[in-house]
Amino acid sequence: MTKARKTQIVVVGGGAGGLELVARLGKALGREAFDIILVECNRTHIWKPLLHEVAAGSLDANLDEVGYRAHAFRWGYRFFDGSLESIDREAGEVIIAPIIDEYGHEVTQRHRIRFDYLVLAVGSVSNDFGTPGVREHCLALDNRAEADRFRQRLLNQCLRVSRAMTADPDAAAFANVVIVGGGATGVELAAELYMAADALGYYGLEVFDASRLRITLIEAGPRILPALPEKLAGAAKAELEALGVRVLANTQVVAATADGIVTKDGETIVADLKVWAAGVKGADFLHEIGGLETNRNNQLVVSPTLQTTRDPRIFAIGDCAAFIPEGATRAIPPRAQAAHQMAATVYHNLRAAIADKPLKPFVYQDHGSLVSLARYTTVGSLMGNLVGGRMAIEGRLARFVYVSLYRMHLIAIHGWLKGMSLILLGHVNQVIRPKLKLH
Repeated sequence: MTKARKTQIVVVGGGAGGLELVARLGKALGREAFDIILVECNRTHIWKPLLHEVAAGSLDANLDEVGYRAHAFRWGYRFFDGSLESIDREAGEVIIAPIIDEYGHEVTQRHRIRFDYLVLAVGSVSNDFGTPGVREHCLALDNRAEADRFRQRLLNQCLRVSRAMTADPDAAAFANVVIVGGGATGVELAAELYMAADALGYYGLEVFDASRLRITLIEAGPRILPALPEKLAGAAKAELEALGVRVLANTQVVAATADGIVTKDGETIVADLKVWAAGVKGADFLHEIGGLETNRNNQLVVSPTLQTTRDPRIFAIGDCAAFIPEGATRAIPPRAQAAHQMAATVYHNLRAAIADKPLKPFVYQDHGSLVSLARYTTVGSLMGNLVGGRMAIEGRLARFVYVSLYRMHLIAIHGWLKGMSLILLGHVNQVIRPKLKLH
C-alpha cells in the first residue's frame, strides 16, 4: 500500500517570526500527516533587537542563542542548514545553495526541497542607499557574526588606546566610533557602548574609561528616533548628549573611507569603527525571486492575507514582506512586533488553507515603540493605536516593558515552562557572569 504524501510546509528564515511559526506549526500539526521544515543559513538563533548588546559585549550571545536542531527536535519540525537561492514555482520547490566551509570545501551540494506551502521570513539587511565606501569600510549589525566582529574590533581599539596612555598619560588617544542612522539600533548602540566603556576598567584596562570613547551619531532626518513622539525623541537626544555622544541631525553622509565618514557639507569625521544603521531593505536575492512581485527595497509584496500577490501558496512575513494596510500610504514598519503578529496570522491562514476554509486578513496592532539607552534609561511610547493619543513612558516602567518584550519572545519559542526557566536563569547570570564578554 502506497504511503500518503505528507503536506509539506517550508519556512525559510529562523528569525523571530519564522522560529515562532515553525514552533506553533510543529506543535499543532505533528509529523504523521505534515512535514514542517525550517531552512536557515545560521545554526543558532538570537533575537535581533539584542544584537547591539552583543556588539558592545554587554550580552554573551552564547548564553541566549537557541540551537535550531535541538529546538526542532523539541517542537516537531525539521531543520535544514542552508540559504535560499531561488524558487521553482512550477515544480513547487525551493532551491538551496551549496554550503561552502571556511576552507572552500563543499559541505552540501545545491539541492531542492518540495513545498505545498512556503513561508518566506528571511528578514532584512542594512540599506546603504548606494553610498560609496559603505560596503568596504562600514560594519552593520544584521546578524550575530557582524555583531561579534564589531565587538572584537572595538576591544582591539580600546586596547590600543590603553597601551598608548600607559606609555604616555598625556597622549591624545581615543576610540572613535561613528554610527550612521539615528533609529533604534543606532541610538541603543551608542548608549550601550558607554556602559561597556565604563566597565572595561574592571577587566585589565585600568586607564581606559568612557572619557576615552568618542561617539558620533549621524541622522539624515530632522531628528533621531522618528518613530517616537518628538518629546521622547528629544529626551533621548538629551540623554545621549549627557553621556558624551555627538548627535548630528539633518546631516547627510556622502561617502565612507578607511579614515572616517564624509558628510555632505564636506566634514570628514574621523572614525576607528564605522557602523551603518541607516535603514533596512530586503536582501538582493529576493528581487523578483521566482517571478514574485517585489518593491524597490526588494521586499515581497503581499495581499491582506500575507500571501504573495502572484502565488497563493507562498506567504511572506517580517521585514522581507511589504504590506500596506487599507487606507494607509506606507507599509508597516520593520519591527519585531510586526513579525510576531504576522507569524500568528500566517499560522491561522495555513491551517485554514489546509482545511479549505476562508483566510483572515492581517490587522497590524501598533503597540508603540521602545528604545533602551542601556542601564541609563528607556524611552518610548506604548499602545500607539489607542484612540486619544499615545501613552508616553520613561525610566523604570519603560525598561520593564522593554525587557518584557524579549521575555514574551522566549515564551513564544520555548513555551511557558522552559521560557520562564530561561528568564530566571537570565537573572542568575546577571549576578554570577562577568559584566562584559571579552572574548
